[in-house]
Amino acid sequence: MLSAPAAATAGNVPAPRRGRPIKGPSALGNDWRRFLQLAVTLAVMDFKLRFFGSALGYLWQLIRPLMLFGVLYVVFTQFVRLGGDVKFYPALLLTGVVLFQFFGEATSRSLSSITEREGLIRKIDFPRLAVPLAVILTAYFNLVINLIAVLVFVFATGVEPRLEWLALPVLLLLLGLFAAGVGTLLAVLYVRFRDLKPIWDVILQVTFYGSPILYPLEIIPSETAQKLIPTFNPLATILVQFRHSLIDPDAPNAWDAVGGAQYLLIPVAISAGLIGLGLWLFKRQAPRLAEEL
Repeated sequence: MLSAPAAATAGNVPAPRRGRPIKGPSALGNDWRRFLQLAVTLAVMDFKLRFFGSALGYLWQLIRPLMLFGVLYVVFTQFVRLGGDVKFYPALLLTGVVLFQFFGEATSRSLSSITEREGLIRKIDFPRLAVPLAVILTAYFNLVINLIAVLVFVFATGVEPRLEWLALPVLLLLLGLFAAGVGTLLAVLYVRFRDLKPIWDVILQVTFYGSPILYPLEIIPSETAQKLIPTFNPLATILVQFRHSLIDPDAPNAWDAVGGAQYLLIPVAISAGLIGLGLWLFKRQAPRLAEEL
């Protein structure tokens, strides 16, 4: 009896090669319009279903960050007195909480998005990247609602509109791209490594306290730490620039915070590297997702 390689050779059929890419559903598909339409449809459906049946509905999306803001504001102005001398501290704190909640929601829900759509992924051939992208879009929907409350609060604290506000949509886009890159990477890794969820929860807590949300950078005693935090934490870089553009033009901007415009290449490179790694790994694993679930 001939062995499998010999039989394949005898029948003039090329033997399969190890490492040959598996044919199956791709990450992006061949039609960009179908890909984007599917992502938007999933995002809208998820957004509508999230608060379905609740008495307050979408108001919960406003109540959660406002409750957290209220607790933190009382603690850090009445007891710890961290923000007592910081200009527009209430607006700074609320803005930081809302932006971080967007990042935390986008990445945490992206992490489990593939496993939560297991039935859909096993049965239907569609661009797999639409699943984590839908999570990012849903997080954006929630962010828009929260930003309305932020703007009302910013006006109430005495902040006046400026031309720098035109940079805010760009900063929100950069924040979304960074969250999408991290979320895509987490989503594809979580399919194989289920311990990633508690690990990421801890990393998010560290990121929260390691970013200028509860405190501005200038109150940190160490000048080295003031520069290292926004240099190696892209989220902190965006928060610093967001504060400068939205709340206080006298606050340090991103390039001053890192010690010069040339050092901005470091957080940009970190963000681009995570986005590229996430897309590459997701594209590589997309045909195998149904098998590994």
